[in-house]
Amino acid sequence: MQRIEKTFAGRKLVIETGRMAKQAAGSALVTYGETMVLAAVTVSENKSSLPFFPLTVEYKEKTYAAGKIPGGYIKREGRPSDNEILTCRIVDRSIRPLFPEGFQNEVQVVIYVISADQENKPDTLALLATSFALASSHAPWNKPIAGVRVGRIQDKWVLNPTFQQLEYSDIDMMVAGSADSIMMVEGGALEVSEDDVVEAITVAHKGIKELIAMQEELLAKSDKKEQMAWAKHEPAADLVKRVGDLASEKISKALNQADKATRVKAIESVKREVAALIVAETPDMGKDAGSILDGMEYDALRAQVLDTKKRVDGRAVNEVRQITIETGLLPRVHGSSLFTRGQTQALVAVTLGTGNDVQRLDSIDDPQEQTKSFMLHYNFPPFSTGEAKPMRGTSRREIGHGNLAERAIQAVLPPFEEFPYTLRIVSEILESNGSSSMASVCGSSLSLYDAGVPIKAAVAGVAMGLIKEGKKYAILTDILGTEDHLGDMDFKVAGTEHGITSIQMDIKIDGLDLKIMTEALAQAKEGRLHILGEMAKAMNGPNAELSQYAPRIVTLTISPEKIGDLIGPKGKTIRGIQDETGAELTVDDSGLVTIAAVGGEAMERAKQMVKAITAEPIVGDTYEGTVKSITAFGAFVEIMPGTEALLHVSEIKWERVDKTEDVLKKGERVKVKLVDRDERGRLRLSMKALLPKPEGYVEREERPRESSGGGEGGGDRGDRGGSRGAPRRR
Repeated sequence: MQRIEKTFAGRKLVIETGRMAKQAAGSALVTYGETMVLAAVTVSENKSSLPFFPLTVEYKEKTYAAGKIPGGYIKREGRPSDNEILTCRIVDRSIRPLFPEGFQNEVQVVIYVISADQENKPDTLALLATSFALASSHAPWNKPIAGVRVGRIQDKWVLNPTFQQLEYSDIDMMVAGSADSIMMVEGGALEVSEDDVVEAITVAHKGIKELIAMQEELLAKSDKKEQMAWAKHEPAADLVKRVGDLASEKISKALNQADKATRVKAIESVKREVAALIVAETPDMGKDAGSILDGMEYDALRAQVLDTKKRVDGRAVNEVRQITIETGLLPRVHGSSLFTRGQTQALVAVTLGTGNDVQRLDSIDDPQEQTKSFMLHYNFPPFSTGEAKPMRGTSRREIGHGNLAERAIQAVLPPFEEFPYTLRIVSEILESNGSSSMASVCGSSLSLYDAGVPIKAAVAGVAMGLIKEGKKYAILTDILGTEDHLGDMDFKVAGTEHGITSIQMDIKIDGLDLKIMTEALAQAKEGRLHILGEMAKAMNGPNAELSQYAPRIVTLTISPEKIGDLIGPKGKTIRGIQDETGAELTVDDSGLVTIAAVGGEAMERAKQMVKAITAEPIVGDTYEGTVKSITAFGAFVEIMPGTEALLHVSEIKWERVDKTEDVLKKGERVKVKLVDRDERGRLRLSMKALLPKPEGYVEREERPRESSGGGEGGGDRGDRGGSRGAPRRR
């Protein structure tokens, strides 16, 4: 076993190898604080027949790591959570570019979180463990990498902030890279500038270099396996020349079609035609001919952009496609929009829900149950690209794109206390030709405006691309699907006119320097501001009113001591209010009552019922109550549900009343004033205090009570009457 221990960002960091998972091609155990992550790598000895590099990453957060048992009926870990899928994608996108081109042996990375201290996020450790496991294996992997999270708290940069520190940070960004370049960026922010993002990446890169040096030190004293033998298949030179002669001009012409379907059809037609000629000449060269043609398409697009600065659809490198917008097109939906940019189209719908609609999360990150009151779900059906494919549940790509858009919008939402709705946004991608996640951001912002949600500002997003050959490069704004597939970078930036709220960068080359990234951010800002201007033409702020079909929500604060009264035995009281009014009620431990109803009458009725049950009687206020019982010394009047007070016979009229029943009847509604609450909480009412005093009226002198007496009506009756004067709950 080999081990190295250092202090990183103020906490102990340990990397171990040779202790666990020794039969894997490479493995590493990383401990940070009391969070522990194990990564194991396996590599197939045989080349895959698949036409792509078959790399799979599996990341599992074991609930025992946090001392928990999984929720639900089946008490074991099930399908990956969204957070696990997002971490898989982070690791995959960081390591994939460093495998050599042409390597097609199957590689599997399995990562387990086996201890969680609920302070340190395990995703950075997952990448560190994976990097060392690959570097120590016989896989042909170029060099160690590392990832760190960077935050900013009170203008100070913090590496790998804890969960608690992140709550006070205006940036939450994960950066992965090698010792000399950046590989991957993923994160969100609260409208920060492009300069702030570059500074955050610079700070992160210093931490990355520390972690790489730590790996290299451990690798130097570990038994490093020799890299496996493999060879990239190279087609024969004469075949390459023959295919080039047949297809070069045709491929270039087919590429330059503004319409995606026409372009794809034209390119495929050329490929089929040339492949058929080659097979006719040399029957066993069909597969090689296909790979040569794919390479020609790749080279033709890149050369055209670098040499002419013109793209296949005729745009300049910094030009955004035409944008059209419709809002409010779904009549029964709380908010909707149809955002179309070129041949990418997103139908986005917003639903306003109540506190009962929050999402409950089973997580190892927090000792308490976590909830989400904002969700953005992204759907990418096969018809959006004109294909017929099986639909087998939500893909990892859909989870990742939805999270990117969700982060972009999260920063501008009003606080829950000011707008107490659960919000769900669904983006249905109806057409796709590049950057559908950014179309989802734009459509979400417009749909929130349409729903009347008071967001701080509109948010737009744009996807940037890169073509780089040697020292020549071109940065592309609003990339097409073809440019994404054949280019070197997919750099998505979303934000408001004031700053960035979400960012994601993937590259296909072995690193990117900060100079190009800085240029890409500046060009992305130009594109974003242009798109925001187009959006403002359609809607420049939220609608003044919510949809008539959206619930109206009000909040009341009651004394925590009254929560039991509102809920009632086994929830009987609160259910009764909901059944009678049709409103939905929730109450938390602080006494915050949330009332939601579609329709103002139901909400107002429920609100008054809650107030009636939970209100405290106030001396000096007037009430309309019901006479509940008659006695010789007065009457007991219910002034609030479950609260009765004594109306003494002397307080009924200014004139003398001999018998209470001569004036009042049981069940009668009377208007009374609460005139006194004694130190024992007993309440006294008066009717005559609401009547004008007769002219010449003389107050009678009060006779002193005898110690054994109970007032009018006798000692025993008076004692009973005194206790009935206190508030009473049913």
